[in-house]
Amino acid sequence: MTAAYEDVPFSELLHRPAVTTRRLDSVRALRLRRRDAEDLALMRVDQMERDATVVDFTARLLTGLVRTGNTDALHQALPEALPWTTFLPEADIDTLISELVATASGAVALDNLAPIALLLTQWRHSAEVYADPALLALLTRDHEGDLGPVPAPGTAE
Repeated sequence: MTAAYEDVPFSELLHRPAVTTRRLDSVRALRLRRRDAEDLALMRVDQMERDATVVDFTARLLTGLVRTGNTDALHQALPEALPWTTFLPEADIDTLISELVATASGAVALDNLAPIALLLTQWRHSAEVYADPALLALLTRDHEGDLGPVPAPGTAE
């Protein structure tokens, strides 16, 4: 296979399905571009299963490294895998690693990678705050006085 994926208009799949799906012989997946909705991905089931195997292995490897106390390797590799972690305090790096391991294990068990993506997005936003001294000062300063009433969860204001 030469490329990870190829962009294809969704209409091409509709009008020439056999020709379009044969493209999967040379790419991992097809990205089906749609005008009025999110793009879709089309891939062979065997490719999807291989991807799932890799994610499962990675989650188990991370779990094993943490369980056996080899977090030094994770600390050393993390800035290469997630360069924005450079801006996180050391204590937050430990929390990120433990949350990542727990979330990856749970996500793999559910065959749903969305929780991992969400966790990484949340931590990236935290790094963005730490990287901007003005924003960090604004978000961490003490507020003067009462900020007013807060409605109970689930009630309208």
